Amino acid sequence: MQLIAMHGWAGDSHGWAPWRQACQARDWSWQSGDRGYGYLDQVEPHWNEAPPSASQRRVVIAHSMGVHLLPAEVLSQADAVVLLASFGRFIPEGKAGRRLGLAIEAMAGQLRSNRGETMLAEFLARAAAPADPALMSPTPFDAGLSAIGRQRLSQDLDALAHTSGLPDGFPHQARVLLVEAGADQIVEREATEALAACLPQADRITLQGAGHCFLGSPVLPMVLAWLEPLG
Repeated sequence: MQLIAMHGWAGDSHGWAPWRQACQARDWSWQSGDRGYGYLDQVEPHWNEAPPSASQRRVVIAHSMGVHLLPAEVLSQADAVVLLASFGRFIPEGKAGRRLGLAIEAMAGQLRSNRGETMLAEFLARAAAPADPALMSPTPFDAGLSAIGRQRLSQDLDALAHTSGLPDGFPHQARVLLVEAGADQIVEREATEALAACLPQADRITLQGAGHCFLGSPVLPMVLAWLEPLG
């Protein structure tokens, strides 16, 4: 089994360390994409060429916006997709959407100003909640916010605001697992339900009490249990 993982907005590949270890212990191939927001280099993952006699499953695991950050040609070749606290359209219609749209505009303005670091700290605290933010892996901004990191964050924030559904290249023939965070403070419930409506064939797991980053939740063993029969 080959697995490609992609973090979401303001994340990086550090957060996949326990996942990588668990998958490699099963002799599964692992790659982590990285947008290069902080001190890590940008990494665009790609599928390995399997030997002609081999039959390997290709699995994408994406957190939050991660499925929208993958190249369409990579996503389109997946046999299975695991979406963690994800969405198709991030800003729902109606009152909640208007409020969220204004919040994203404010975040974009803070990124352009000298308040970018403060805004990111507040965002990551909400992503961790209700867990202690100290439980998070190192963030891309522990060494400060670079000019290129600020630029990529701004570009991806604009892309986030304009998501309208499943990303280009989404493999509709693939098996899909939706893992939802019951106490998510980042993704609106309307966006979660809209994603599920786009993927009626998907298996769904809701972890009640878990925040957007699933800190302290049993998300890893639950996903592994779903993946193992595929291999």
